[in-house]
Amino acid sequence: MTTYFAGNYDVAVIGAGHAGIEAALASARLGCKTAIFTINMDAVGNCPCNPSIGGTAKGHLVREIDALGGEMGKTADECFLQSRMLNRGKGPAVHSLRAQIDRRKYSDTMKHKLELQENLELRQAEITDIQKSENGYTLTTRMLAVYECKAVIIATGTYLGGRIFVGEVSYESGPDGIFPATELGKSLNNLGLPLRRFKTGTPARVLKSSIDFTELEVQKGDEPPQPFSYETEKLGENKVDCHISWTNENTKQVILENIHRSPLYAGRIEGVGPRYCPSFEDKIMRFKDKPRHQLFIEPCGLSTEEMYLQGMSSSLPEEVQLKFYHTIKGLEHCVIMRPAYAIEYDCVDPLAMNATLEFKDFPNLYGAGQFNGSSGYEEAAAQGLVAGINAALKVLGRKQVIFTRDNSYIGTLVDDLVTKGANEPYRMMTSRSEYRLVLRQDNADERLTPLGYEIGLITKERYTKFLKKQEQKKAEIKRLKSTVISPTEEVNRILVSRETSEITTGVRLIDLLKRPQLGYEELKAVDTERPDLDPNIFEQVEIEIKYEGYIQKQLKQVEQMRKLESKLLPKDFDYREIKGLRLEAQEKLNKIKPLNIGQASRISGVSPADISVLLIWLAQNK
Repeated sequence: MTTYFAGNYDVAVIGAGHAGIEAALASARLGCKTAIFTINMDAVGNCPCNPSIGGTAKGHLVREIDALGGEMGKTADECFLQSRMLNRGKGPAVHSLRAQIDRRKYSDTMKHKLELQENLELRQAEITDIQKSENGYTLTTRMLAVYECKAVIIATGTYLGGRIFVGEVSYESGPDGIFPATELGKSLNNLGLPLRRFKTGTPARVLKSSIDFTELEVQKGDEPPQPFSYETEKLGENKVDCHISWTNENTKQVILENIHRSPLYAGRIEGVGPRYCPSFEDKIMRFKDKPRHQLFIEPCGLSTEEMYLQGMSSSLPEEVQLKFYHTIKGLEHCVIMRPAYAIEYDCVDPLAMNATLEFKDFPNLYGAGQFNGSSGYEEAAAQGLVAGINAALKVLGRKQVIFTRDNSYIGTLVDDLVTKGANEPYRMMTSRSEYRLVLRQDNADERLTPLGYEIGLITKERYTKFLKKQEQKKAEIKRLKSTVISPTEEVNRILVSRETSEITTGVRLIDLLKRPQLGYEELKAVDTERPDLDPNIFEQVEIEIKYEGYIQKQLKQVEQMRKLESKLLPKDFDYREIKGLRLEAQEKLNKIKPLNIGQASRISGVSPADISVLLIWLAQNK
């Protein structure tokens, strides 16, 4: 068969899911001639699992993507149905925004943004072969078109070697019944990438009119709803409610009676599944003593009657799914529109990558998203942004960017992947960050917008607004320090009502705000000189005042880690030459090739004693 030359690009992105979209937009916006390839253009920005963006720790990632100039947060705001701030009962470090979105509108909106983007071409084509070339890589499509590219980003999601499992039925497919990428995996294997097999799944979608909502707990959105993007001024009103139900002993019994029909327990699924988002039958088997499990019934959009059953993914046969759904309050007569399924797919060992998401042994080849062994839309989009930025910067001859654990959850995510690897689909959680009080979602712009501007993804106009906000914040802190509240009857009435002690002399406003029982809202009546500012400024100021001591302590920890990060290690070095390093440490260090002592200290199998040996060796070999 005869191939034909179809064009050349600076950067080519394989896959147009959440990772591919951010990668392609970043590359194009930085001035590179970019192409993004997708098997089916109707699947651009698809949300094959839950119809939501954000959640615990994931909301942090979305805010950081937006602070850097990415697109996920803006599009989620444009397509939002309901917005809620999770973990309000806990400290500000774990407050995380989550929004129900209209999944079809989200997909259409993202596709249109790709189509309108300067320097970017969206193409429907399956890439079947990738080869090294003199100037980068050569990509060949199933239609035998050949493209020359200086850099390539692989963001194949769950399409690469995708296989669906529903009970005893198994067939090649990507998510939502779209064709899988069947040939590219062979090419990547031949190229020498270390591929592995992972698995994930999704619940059924059921017909709204077949659900009895009368006895279900209603979950309303926050009023007013908060946006993800720092550029979104107002979201409008929440448009939908979600509902909560619970499984019971009958549900458990159906699962136990049919567990042998689950491909997961029958041994037909080889891939490793996500620990923190297991299938429902896996929950039952792992937690047999638990009498019930919670599920959330969520709308998929305003123009569809499909309802998503959050927390109920399964790979059991369709008739068994229907049987156990019918044991649940409100779902006794539900009609399945799309059955739940498990999907197995190929991904790469992220230990083969640098912190820029470029492969160590394959210059100008990058990976992003579920291809890197992660799970989730938000984790994918964050990696796509990193890969897109760095591929473009390298093509342009500029220095690539490494996001660090102390400046972002994005840095934590990437560092975890490239130093610790992923033996199962990686999910971001607030507990993964040792600096989570500093890396709050409310201050993502303060941490990352200057970097986004320096890279070239934040416009001058937006950066000017950001600087103005920072000046307003400084002025507000100064005002709080200089404003004295007198001990009036009204002031003491407020203090007593909030169960805190009265004042007998004038007290600075900042000292009242430090009291855990008081906040901006409680002091509104007596704070007569308060300026009219963005509510986000008040939120940031209040958090920083109340948690000042803890934040300072964490900043000292950050500074200590930065000292370790500044101690660079040689790029091409055989660690077997260092006497005193344990054999396991030598093997891990030679495999991962850490950039610095800090990164080396986080490698599984490298002990504190090994780090001491490295520090001594560095001192002797400056």
